[in-house]
Order: sequence, then C-alpha cells, then structure tokens
Amino acid sequence: MVLDCNGPREEGGGGDFKGRSASEAEEEKEEKKKEVKKEVKKPQAKTTGKTTKKSQPEKRKSGAEETVKAKKKKTEATACGAPQKRRSEDEDPKPKRKRKKKTITDVLASSEPQAGAPADLLAIAALHFSDKLSVIEREELTLPDSCFLSSNDLTHTVSSYLKQVCPKWSKIHKQHAAKSSVVLLVVCGSALRAIELIKQMTAFKGDAKALKLFAKHIKVTERRSDDDDDDAACERNIEEQVKLLQKAVTHIGVGTPGRIGALIENEGLSLQALKYVVLDWNWRDMKQRRMVDVPEVKLDLLKLLQSRILTACKGEKVKIGLF
Repeated sequence: MVLDCNGPREEGGGGDFKGRSASEAEEEKEEKKKEVKKEVKKPQAKTTGKTTKKSQPEKRKSGAEETVKAKKKKTEATACGAPQKRRSEDEDPKPKRKRKKKTITDVLASSEPQAGAPADLLAIAALHFSDKLSVIEREELTLPDSCFLSSNDLTHTVSSYLKQVCPKWSKIHKQHAAKSSVVLLVVCGSALRAIELIKQMTAFKGDAKALKLFAKHIKVTERRSDDDDDDAACERNIEEQVKLLQKAVTHIGVGTPGRIGALIENEGLSLQALKYVVLDWNWRDMKQRRMVDVPEVKLDLLKLLQSRILTACKGEKVKIGLF
C-alpha cells in the first residue's frame, strides 16, 4: 500500500483510470477513423456522381457525333454515287422510246392541200440539178411564164380542166393525122391513176383516141433468172406499145414518166405533134403523196422534162399545165 495524505489507496486504481481512458481513446480513434472513412467515401460518391453526370452528356455527344458522321458518309456516298450512276447510264443506257418521225402522210393530213404552181416545178428541178449540172445548163432549165398553162385551183375535174386549157380541142384533134405521136400528153404517178384519168376524161376527149402508156406485167414462158424475166417483159411490153402507136392515130397519151421516157428513147413515141403536157401534180395517193413525193417517179419525171419537153417548151411548141 501507498501512504497518502488522504489515506491509503490501491495502486490499481490509477491504472484503472488510465486503462479506461486508453480504451475510450481507442474507441474515439476508431470512431474518427470511421468518420474519416465516411468523409472519404462521401467525396468519392460525389465524384462518382459527377462522373456519371458527365458520362451521360458524353454519351449524348458521342451519339450526336455518330449521327453527324453517318450523315456525312451518306452525303459523301451520294456525291460519289451520282457520277457512278451517270457513268453506268452512259455505259449501259436504258432503251429510250424513240419518237416517231413525222411522215409526209402525217404532215399533209394536218395541213390543208395547196394547189401547185409553175414556181414549185421549177424549184424542184433547180434543187435536183443543182449539183449535177453547170450554171449555164441550169439556166437553160428555167422557163418563162408563157410556157405554162393555167394551173388547177383544186376545183376542177380532169375534163373541166382540160376544156379550160384546151378550148379548141375538137378542132385540134381532128387536124391531127400523124402516127406514133400524140397531141396531149398526161403524165401521172402510177398505172392505176392513168386508167382512172382516162375514164374521167371521156367528157373532154369525145371521139379522140387515148392510149395507156405504162409498164404492164407480162408473164414470160421461158423461166430464166428474175432479172432476165423483167427485162424480157419490159422489151415485149414496149414493143407492143410501139406497135399500137404505129398502127393507128393516137391523140392522147396517158402514162407514167418512166414509160413515156423509155418510148421516146426507143423512138416509139414522137413529140413532133405534141402541144400540151399536163402533169397530174395535185393528186395524192393513199399515203398522201404527190407524184413528186415518190423518189423514183420524181427522178423519171425530171429526166423526161430535161431530155425533151423543156427544150420543146422553149421553142413555144409545147405548153405545160399542172392539174
């Protein structure tokens, strides 16, 4: 025991006090540690919260950026794809619908028919011979107005027109007595049209004789090549028409320009007594084509005019009329 002024006391009393204070201090330390841990955890939570808050707009930003990039890619793809499409179209063009070209039939069906004039004939002849003849030869093809008869104004029939341009026909055809020649020559585009014209001019011709001057299809008994057959048929046909012209007096000849030209070249048809040449100018076939609209007929007509008729017109022996 330890003696004290207050009396004796035990040694372990002070030790108990110290022991209690140490345990309490440890508890306080532990509590402080816990508080520190809590405080440390709180800012972490705050920081994590901040990070989560920041991560959301970052995600939004990244999504917006992806959409912008996708749009840019699309625009680039379209920009790059446009020429590719054009190239593909150029390389493999799609079959386009071809517009139908307007034919003579379509044009004339929508327009009113106009009567032909001498200027039309001269213009066609000048255009055809522009690159075939010299300037002097082309000037020889031009005719004065005195060489032409009055043209049909689309109101006449064949008989009424011929009566107008040939008022003294009854006297003229009675004076004609030469064989292998005609007084009136009517030039048309086809054989069927020639037959039709002869039927329609009965009121005009009276007792005058008219002859058909066009190629006839004659069968050849001996079979050879097709060209030989055609040539033989043409020769026999021309020979028959020459015999008809030589046999009797003929006043009117109606036919195609090709056959008339062939008869003149073969000396089967003479132009000594010829006074009138009438061109079937205004008549149109089923396709609305005139005689000069058919290339073959047009060529034969211009050859016929150039070879004999125009020179006879300049001598004032022959006059041309457009029916």
